[in-house]
Amino acid sequence: MAMLEIENLHVTADGKEIVRGLDLAVPAGEVHAIMGPNGSGKSTLAYVLAGREDYEVTEGRVRFLGRDLLAMEPEERAAAGLFLAMQYPVEIPGVSNTYFLRQAVNALRKARGEPEMKPAEFMKRLREAARTVGIREELLRRDLNADFSGGEKKRNEILQLLVLEPAFAILDETDSGLDIDALKAVARAVNGLRGPERGFLVITHYQRLLEFIVPDRVHVMVEGRIVRSGGKELARELEERGYEPFLREAA
Repeated sequence: MAMLEIENLHVTADGKEIVRGLDLAVPAGEVHAIMGPNGSGKSTLAYVLAGREDYEVTEGRVRFLGRDLLAMEPEERAAAGLFLAMQYPVEIPGVSNTYFLRQAVNALRKARGEPEMKPAEFMKRLREAARTVGIREELLRRDLNADFSGGEKKRNEILQLLVLEPAFAILDETDSGLDIDALKAVARAVNGLRGPERGFLVITHYQRLLEFIVPDRVHVMVEGRIVRSGGKELARELEERGYEPFLREAA
């Protein structure tokens, strides 16, 4: 059974259909990448999986760990182990990075019937994660994403991933705007979490991230659906040929 299974998914926003009959299955232990041009529906798919409002699922189903994902509230999805690293992380003034993460960890533990993590244990995990992704300790004390650079915000999303250790992570264009050192730090963090009980869905425009996070499967998304799937060589083909041949296929 796939960890995440999407069948014939149709999604609209403001009366416009964006996702048009998408099928996708990601088994446990695998990293799948979705590549596609702007406007193909990649981020819409990520938001729908995370439970963001403003999108209407008009047809299809999504199963996560055997459960009906679309019937779950966003907090239920998070408690079940679903995580989204956002393309545009939001700033939350007045809430420190450390406080936010500690509350998130303990909220998830409470939902699972586990005791709160002790402060010393939490800080040890947080500092280890910060070193892995290259986050300065000063940023841990700052308000969440407030006055962070674009690259720092992206690193901070991966810091959350490391601290929360979800069962399934969706990375929505985490590589955009990152220099090569930041890209390697993100990849190092993701690769460190890879394992037989965890899955990843990596959404990206470019092949360069997939040089560091080598996917088990690559999917090309055009006009709201998957038009081609293959191995990592498919990402290299996209880099060489661009999306035009796939746009013609989808027409």
